[in-house]
Amino acid sequence: MNELPQQLANGLILGAMYGLIAVGYTMVYGIVQLINFAHGEIFMIGGFGALTIHLWFPDAPLLALIPLMIVFAVICSVAVGAAAERFAYRPLRGAPRLAPLITAIGLSLVLQQAIWKWYPDATKDQPFPQFEGDPLSFLGADIKVNSLFILIAAPICMIALGYFVNKTRAGRGMQATAQDPDTAKLMGVNTDRIIVMAFAIGAAFAAIAAVGYGLHQGQVGYLMGLIMGLKAFTAAVLGGIGNIYGAMLGGIVLGLAEALATGYMADVPGMELFGGGAWKDVWAFVLLIVVLLVRPQGLLGERVADRA
Repeated sequence: MNELPQQLANGLILGAMYGLIAVGYTMVYGIVQLINFAHGEIFMIGGFGALTIHLWFPDAPLLALIPLMIVFAVICSVAVGAAAERFAYRPLRGAPRLAPLITAIGLSLVLQQAIWKWYPDATKDQPFPQFEGDPLSFLGADIKVNSLFILIAAPICMIALGYFVNKTRAGRGMQATAQDPDTAKLMGVNTDRIIVMAFAIGAAFAAIAAVGYGLHQGQVGYLMGLIMGLKAFTAAVLGGIGNIYGAMLGGIVLGLAEALATGYMADVPGMELFGGGAWKDVWAFVLLIVVLLVRPQGLLGERVADRA
């Protein structure tokens, strides 16, 4: 029990990263019913965009550099996300669903290999700049200074997104397009612009998560989008694919489940072999299966009958 606050803090940090990335999956799916499996690589590109700023200004104080790193990471991720929508997904919008799905997997591999080949020294993990300082103690948990970024950024991003979706004209257009794109178009909503906006917002959130990942892990690599993207997609399904608040909730639940399973599963009688970090990914998917067996639409998802 003495370790519980620390495990909860670890789970919240991990879950906040999953949730920010999962928002991109759920926004795109909610509007065009597309699973953008290249989203993990868009997250990865944001991390390398932030690293680029540090390499350009290696002697600048990190605190002063962080805003510029965030901006450039967002620019890189949004540019790639918008280009993917325009040139890879839009031509296939009327095609069978399998076609854009395969395209997304292919695009994921292309982006991954492009960074591996053309970004300097990307064949190995690159060190990410770190804040100096002792961990902060809070309610019995030690939280690294570098991990505070994601804990602060996640709620700010979700509050801003909630305001945008519910209070702005573009946000209402996004809701209308998600509910009925044909009717929204007849009412004067530019659905193409709305779809690009969904890709851009999801990419921006992924870029912010990538900065948090780099600060928390101390490194970025060209393969980092693979497992993080898969976990974020799991979080989106867990929370209810298509629900932005469900995406964050799913991320938090998934992160807490991983942290608690890693910390405590080995202490359960008969489960000694299934504890530790090597099994954390397994328990994440076990949780997903259990939740979907009980509630197939996810934690905050709507049943088809409810929509009718």
